[in-house]
Amino acid sequence: VHPNVSQGCQGGCATCSDYNGCLSCKPRLFFVLERIGMKQIGVCLSSCPSGYYGTRYPDINKCAKCKADCDTCFTRNFCTKCKSGFYLYSGKCLEKCPDGLEANNHTMECTSIVHCEASEWSPWSPCTKKGKTCGFKRGNELRVREIVQHPSARGNPCPATSESRKCIVQRKRCQKEGKGKKSREEKRKKSNKDENKETRQESKGQAARRQNREQRENNNKTQPKKRKAPNKDENLAPVDTAH
Repeated sequence: VHPNVSQGCQGGCATCSDYNGCLSCKPRLFFVLERIGMKQIGVCLSSCPSGYYGTRYPDINKCAKCKADCDTCFTRNFCTKCKSGFYLYSGKCLEKCPDGLEANNHTMECTSIVHCEASEWSPWSPCTKKGKTCGFKRGNELRVREIVQHPSARGNPCPATSESRKCIVQRKRCQKEGKGKKSREEKRKKSNKDENKETRQESKGQAARRQNREQRENNNKTQPKKRKAPNKDENLAPVDTAH
């Protein structure tokens, strides 16, 4: 260390020299040596850089280097992130994961192997053939299940999610599409038509009877009353029967 030590330093240094930079740091700051070519310069930082871990002592806080395979670490023996080509497991960086574990290339960690899991089978579907449930004797029925857990890279693959089997049904004739509905519609229309026809006929009959009644009443009002014809016997002179 150069003997010229200054007390008026900048950048968080408590003491420093022109040749070696910071010699000590202000409270709560970490002292770390940075290499510049063949020279090392002391700097004071609020936290340790990548590849270093911090240790606190009563007189000074220092940043120490992690192991060569660690990118970041909590202590020298406990890594939190590994360098490329290594996988993190329990604070250590390994080239190969232990048995029962697999390498996760996304997180660069050793993780547990996950096997595929499927749900229970659904009930068998109705017996069908070419999408129909009638017009045949032998068909197929189907059941399905869902994947509830997809496997990891080394996990057991998923089983089939559908299954079919032959089935036999009592053969029945297919009703033409829309025939039943059409028949019901036609019956309803015919019933409405008959009702409307009867209503019209009844209305016509009532109108005719009313018109005839009004005509008779008018005729009675306009025609003079007929005089009662005299009795023929009344017009004859009395016969003298004295002789």
